[in-house]
Amino acid sequence: MAPAPASRIAVVTGASSGIGAATARQLAAAGYRVVLTARRKDRIEALAEEINGAGHQAAAYALDITDRAAVDEFATAFKTVGVLVNNAGGALGADPVASGDPEQWRQMYETNVIGTLNVTQALLPALTASGDGTVVVLSSTAGHGTYEGGGGYVAAKHAEHVLAETLRLEIVGTPVRVIEVAPGMVKTDEFALTRFGGDEEKAAKVYAGVAEPLTADDVADTISWAVTRPPHVNIDLLVVRPRAQASNSKVHREL
Repeated sequence: MAPAPASRIAVVTGASSGIGAATARQLAAAGYRVVLTARRKDRIEALAEEINGAGHQAAAYALDITDRAAVDEFATAFKTVGVLVNNAGGALGADPVASGDPEQWRQMYETNVIGTLNVTQALLPALTASGDGTVVVLSSTAGHGTYEGGGGYVAAKHAEHVLAETLRLEIVGTPVRVIEVAPGMVKTDEFALTRFGGDEEKAAKVYAGVAEPLTADDVADTISWAVTRPPHVNIDLLVVRPRAQASNSKVHREL
């Protein structure tokens, strides 16, 4: 379903790599004018050039979503926005609660929760003005079930889930949908590597023996599908996992 003219702009946060970059490509191919945001300006500028070179429309805007003043300034550029994909986030560390680093917990909360809040609040008027707005919150299965060693990330993603659920209740009756997509095990170039501070061996163990974890394109395809449903259809929550993962703590590994 092609977007209506008033709702053709799609803002994607964390678009410099992984799921964000893949989502930007797919939404651009679906007919949206994609605005790519991330802190790494060179990455999003290269992606915008790639998308434009493919005959679609994209623009890059360097943005730290935890900087509220910068987010508010960014939002002034738009009278209407059709789609906001709150993708920026991530995990840091895998220590138990007893020894977890409070600073890592704080960083995860600031990015996953406060960052999502900042951008959503700033763009909600433009989403409403489009007459057909969609807010996507990319949470995680971590937002729906706990696991040992994931306390900080799990807590942040639970909060992000509640943010999406509460917003949906509060804006019902307005022309804005709230969609939550919660991926399970996704293998991207950076997620696990960032979580373990660049330790490639620890990052590799996350996916050891899993024949086919999800890819960034798998999740982007899910997001694109949900966004392009008819305006009266809301996908409240879509959980997507690889076949090998039955839950956060039950994964089939061929070792």
